[in-house]
Amino acid sequence: MSVSDQAVRAETETDQVDEPGWEVDPDDHWALAVIATVGRQLRLRREAAGMRAPDFAVAIGYGEDLVYKIESGKRIPRPEYLDRADAVLDAGGLVSAMKEDVRKVRYPKKVRDLAQMEARAVEMQLYDPVNIHGLLQTPEHTQALFRMRRPGYSEEEIERGVAARMARKAVFERDIAPELSFVQDEWTLRRRLGGVAVVRRQLEHLLEVAQLRHVEIQVMPLDREEHAGVDGGIEVLKFGDGSAVGRSPGVASGRPVTDARCLRILELRYGIIRAQALTPRESTAFIEQLLGET
Repeated sequence: MSVSDQAVRAETETDQVDEPGWEVDPDDHWALAVIATVGRQLRLRREAAGMRAPDFAVAIGYGEDLVYKIESGKRIPRPEYLDRADAVLDAGGLVSAMKEDVRKVRYPKKVRDLAQMEARAVEMQLYDPVNIHGLLQTPEHTQALFRMRRPGYSEEEIERGVAARMARKAVFERDIAPELSFVQDEWTLRRRLGGVAVVRRQLEHLLEVAQLRHVEIQVMPLDREEHAGVDGGIEVLKFGDGSAVGRSPGVASGRPVTDARCLRILELRYGIIRAQALTPRESTAFIEQLLGET
């Protein structure tokens, strides 16, 4: 995520909420084009309504500087900004409808690219040895992780990161959901990251997700003397046309791979990891036990 720190301004009430959008990645040309179009449409509608930017800013409850940034395509407006603008400009929902365009580009390009692949996948094999996998995280757990990063993220970066990660969870709600297999090391479940309340809710969420018929969650116990995942995490996404893409720090230096040899290595390792881990039923019982101890 390459966004700047949130401005701190306290001169007036409207200035206090002057930065409720996100900056556009200058290297994301598609996002730049979309946001430039949205900003131009907002400016034209404001001018057609006979409103000056300062008056419009007061009417919608945001700072004048933000209005100029959004209308010049330098900042991504949040949904509530567009809703307020629609009401003030009496646009009959036409401005609010631009939320769909904004939604497509509000997250960093690498996150959008990953979400698009996940949206096409018919099967996913996912092993994360460091943290609970992003697709399994609760908002509170994700926020706690972002707050622990050093150097620290700004509040804007944290909010955007959490929103992006939660948006990827739409994969669970697809009409034809993919087959999802997760393996989590025991220690990622035992850590008290974020505090007891966050941990309890995270464990409860894992149990809820594990009940979905297209999801299997397995735990790799700490007492295993053999572990095929010592080379790092594994992600393998398979698509309906028979193609696949995989990634692991131990293969091709962590770059995404599509060739058959590398994919075979990843699937071999993942298959052994699954065999070494607890079964899904045993894993559910284990997580229930951890929850009881938390």
